[in-house]
Amino acid sequence: MKCISVYTNNFELFSDIYEEILQTPLGENEEKEIEGITISESGEVPENYLERMKSKPEVVVMKVRDRNITILQHGEVFEILIPEQEIVLH
Repeated sequence: MKCISVYTNNFELFSDIYEEILQTPLGENEEKEIEGITISESGEVPENYLERMKSKPEVVVMKVRDRNITILQHGEVFEILIPEQEIVLH
């Protein structure tokens, strides 16, 4: 799974820029800024990463069912986990 990190704890702002984040092409370990929020392509995460994070009480797990995307929120960061088949080439 590909991971995009979004460095904010503001859910409303995250929601406002979510679609733009998904449409922003990012190279490996590349950072960009959208509306003052830093986003970065954090590479691939192992399959067991999601299970480990789900077990932590401080992690909020959200699922975008129609796209099979999982969003983790913890601390000051959101992590968007995208399965390989969902990645759109720009």
